[in-house]
Amino acid sequence: MARKKAKAALEDAQIDMTPMLDIVFIMLIFFIVTASFVKESGITVVKPTAETATKRPKANIFIGIDNRGDIYMLKNKVDKDAVKAGLEDMLLENPESTVVIQADSRADAGVLLKVLDAAKAAGVKNVSVAAEE
Repeated sequence: MARKKAKAALEDAQIDMTPMLDIVFIMLIFFIVTASFVKESGITVVKPTAETATKRPKANIFIGIDNRGDIYMLKNKVDKDAVKAGLEDMLLENPESTVVIQADSRADAGVLLKVLDAAKAAGVKNVSVAAEE
């Protein structure tokens, strides 16, 4: 009889995993909510050189301009008129976003200025142009 009670006690002695799973789930939600996602331009450009170039470690929105003057956001080619609307949508997710324009060294300066104007019109506070040191 004592042997049956000891065996029953061993079968009932299990570790309850529910609190640990709750904590892991809460941590997962915390990391997802606090992560800042980088929105890449989707193209590789030959950046111009500048002696005063500095790094921007917190940039999270990139806009690319290739040598033909085509504009890329989120790895898609966009029209010049759609840049402002696209930036406004991205700013809804994170109003403190920093925009970096990655213009090819052979890109038209007029396209670069239109993208800069669109970023300012969309309400972006920090806009930079990428360059090599």
